[in-house]
Amino acid sequence: MASIFTKIINGEIPCYKVTEDEHFFAFLDINPNTKGHTLCVPKKEVDKLLDLDEETYLGLLNFSRKVGLAIEKTIACNRVGMTVIGLEVPHVHVHLIPLNEMKDMSFRHKVSMSQEDFVALAKKISDNL
Repeated sequence: MASIFTKIINGEIPCYKVTEDEHFFAFLDINPNTKGHTLCVPKKEVDKLLDLDEETYLGLLNFSRKVGLAIEKTIACNRVGMTVIGLEVPHVHVHLIPLNEMKDMSFRHKVSMSQEDFVALAKKISDNL
């Protein structure tokens, strides 16, 4: 059965897409730790990061770096944090989270955004790629 991220990539579930290329897809997290929290995923559905083949692993990191740099240009923050946890969805995903405080990396700390805010932010990040 396809993961929720595969359904997002295939357009079966809506998202706030930031960018995509032939192999990877980036979209805003709908339950963000901070404004700009973005997920980067390979289009190939693989459960665990270390199960990716080397080319996809390195490609995901490269793609995530490009997205992270665009986030830095868009969101006022001290840095963009990155984590790969992957317990909640069985599809490798990199969290890119704009940080100003350590608590911003805590998945207990969430911010609320309107649909309009999500749409505008996804476009701003995309425009900075």
